Amino acid sequence: MFERTAGSYIIGLLKEWNVDHIYGMPGDSINEFMEEMRKEQAIRFIQVRHEETGALAAAAFSKLTGKIGVCLSIAGPGAVHLQNGLFDAKKDKTPVLAIVGQIESTKVGTDNFQELKLEAMFEDATVYNRRVQSADQLPDMLNQAIRTAYAEKGPAVLIVSDDLFSEKIKRNEPQTSAIYAAPKLRPDEEDLADAARLIKASKKPVILAGKGSKDAVAEVLAFAEKIQAPLIASFPSKGIIPDEHPHNLGHLGQLGTKPAEEAMKQADLVILAGTAYPYRQFLPENAPAIQIDIDPKVIGKYYPATVGVASELKPAISELTARAEPKDSDFLSRLLEQKSAWQADLQADMDKETELMQPQHVLAEVQKVLDPDAVVSLDVGSVTIWTAKYLKLSQQKFVLSAWLATMGCGLPGAIAAKIAYPNKQVIALTGDGGFSMGMQDFVTAVKYDLPMTVVIFNNQKIQLIEHEQKEKGNEPTNVEIANIDYAAFAAACGGEGYTCRNRTELSDALAQAKQSRKPVVIDAYVEDISPIS
Repeated sequence: MFERTAGSYIIGLLKEWNVDHIYGMPGDSINEFMEEMRKEQAIRFIQVRHEETGALAAAAFSKLTGKIGVCLSIAGPGAVHLQNGLFDAKKDKTPVLAIVGQIESTKVGTDNFQELKLEAMFEDATVYNRRVQSADQLPDMLNQAIRTAYAEKGPAVLIVSDDLFSEKIKRNEPQTSAIYAAPKLRPDEEDLADAARLIKASKKPVILAGKGSKDAVAEVLAFAEKIQAPLIASFPSKGIIPDEHPHNLGHLGQLGTKPAEEAMKQADLVILAGTAYPYRQFLPENAPAIQIDIDPKVIGKYYPATVGVASELKPAISELTARAEPKDSDFLSRLLEQKSAWQADLQADMDKETELMQPQHVLAEVQKVLDPDAVVSLDVGSVTIWTAKYLKLSQQKFVLSAWLATMGCGLPGAIAAKIAYPNKQVIALTGDGGFSMGMQDFVTAVKYDLPMTVVIFNNQKIQLIEHEQKEKGNEPTNVEIANIDYAAFAAACGGEGYTCRNRTELSDALAQAKQSRKPVVIDAYVEDISPIS
């Protein structure tokens, strides 16, 4: 009879699922599992200073790699701290596993120290949410949690009383397997025929491509070229759809470009390729639409789809390309002229000399040092809009909190990126507001020797909120934030820090950061100007 502790069994299963690291913080309701982790060399434990960092990093790791990200916490306060990262994973549809401790199994329900109703608390944040009742259940429930996280593209929470990890499990053979068999969804012939007819009838088709294009970039580009259609990239697909591709007009909406806006105004057919773009006000009033998505639930959810194609994007778009006939290029040519003028204006903004350094100057300098295979982790705020406008990505990887848009995601994303891709350049772009929400975990990057560059756009203000307050006709209030010497903070953590007030200082600091073997903070003071004109 095979016998070992439930905790040891779980470690073995995690390895079968190819989990090689876990983010978390030890504590009294997870200590028996930590004892099993102590004995294990194949799974690296990344000790964070705040569980929110761990959950956000797990989500970012999953977004970057497609693999499940794993985090853990104690019961009570630690579990509460996970919520933000788990909601981020759910909204951005990426698999995450959270192993959450609970008080002793014999005391659950007695309102004991740090006991919360965790199942109720996590219900809205997860695609799988169960409390383990006995040690014997644990292996099979772990397999089910991970399988569900992959299948439903979201976070799974497994709540385990710590004493269960130390109990012995006796088994002759496994009852379930650590396998997820991903479905291969192919397009329906009738849907393809209907879509092809719409494409043939259109004179001004526009393709709005999303992160579903990740495994179909060449096919999407070939389709755009075949039908001479302008491409608009949803912001989460930045770095997937190359910014420099001739057909790419940029992004849409608040983060977008005038040429992209104009394309949508004129479009007589919208082709939503791997995106459930939610901002109806930026899409045409009544143009027909083809929506291709692997998730049937989102087809027609935000825009009335004339034809829905439930399929992986690659085979569907390949079929439509084969059936399509070349189109007249006048529509595209006029938009590309506008794109050229728009880019010239952006370049003039980056080249202009000003008394104080401006945000676009920072991005121009970052662009110069950005490796072709770098990873960019972007925080939320006005820095998001500046980056959308001025930073060009081609084959670089890009990670952000898209749907939840939670400030403080930039540093956890960079930590996850460096763990996922230790030999690649990693740059985090963040405002001073976003960075200061979770800056304590810069020391985590130092502790685990994760060289990265964190560029802080420092204007001592929550600038995007100020803009929103003004837009509503209100007097801006409580948007100024107290300044911190972020360079000194970085040095105090054991990293490197540079304070930059002009482009020369910034250029020098970025060059030194690129050569450094330590995490680096570049505190770039920027003029207080709105990114939205």
